[in-house]
Amino acid sequence: MTQPFLVAKDLTKVYQMGEEKVYALQGVSLTINKGEFVSIMGPSGSGKSTFMNLVGALDVPSSGSLSIDGEEISGMTPDELSDLRSRKIGFVFQQFNLMSRASALENVMLPMRYAKMSRTEAAKRAAECLEMVGLAERMDHLPTQLSGGQQQRVAIARSLANNPEAILADEPTGALDSQTGKDIMALFHQLHKSGITLMLVTHDPGVAAQAEREIHFKDGLVVDTDMIKKEASHG
Repeated sequence: MTQPFLVAKDLTKVYQMGEEKVYALQGVSLTINKGEFVSIMGPSGSGKSTFMNLVGALDVPSSGSLSIDGEEISGMTPDELSDLRSRKIGFVFQQFNLMSRASALENVMLPMRYAKMSRTEAAKRAAECLEMVGLAERMDHLPTQLSGGQQQRVAIARSLANNPEAILADEPTGALDSQTGKDIMALFHQLHKSGITLMLVTHDPGVAAQAEREIHFKDGLVVDTDMIKKEASHG
């Protein structure tokens, strides 16, 4: 039986900007199942980034509920959110976000050290993760000694460090040339086959189409994919 990883019900997020209230999310309800691969799209200001911040346990909703692997995040303290992130979610970013003076191995070890794992254990697991992404022979290299595609592979290895249930990838191919982007997507497909839940934010329709399901945001709501296509065809 399929189990949900994420369940959002009437999710809202309101920001106070001076005198004005900005409604970034206006009642989003959706479910993402364990092991599913979804792409998340939408123009700037559509609410997708706000949604991903909530999914990544970086923020809490203003109202409504959001359950991540059975844990309700509404009302969680910053420490509780941090604990949930380290146990459940791996992050991959467009600009890699690697520490420039640390080796590939040390970059991958970082989340495990935050999780209070011993240095020996963390180094062993980091080496395993780098081997999984095809960089076993580059683990002593600094980011400046690696190509863009290799740096993104290090970032993916880092996202796997704590055995997360899900990976949240924000424009992971955005800073890469098209062939390297294809290689990185092939790696994501491998991870998906291994059972990891994948949530990928992208502006690239070709990348989005590779997911099992596309979720489109507009004006703080999830909107029908067909509606998006219809509006686009009418200019």
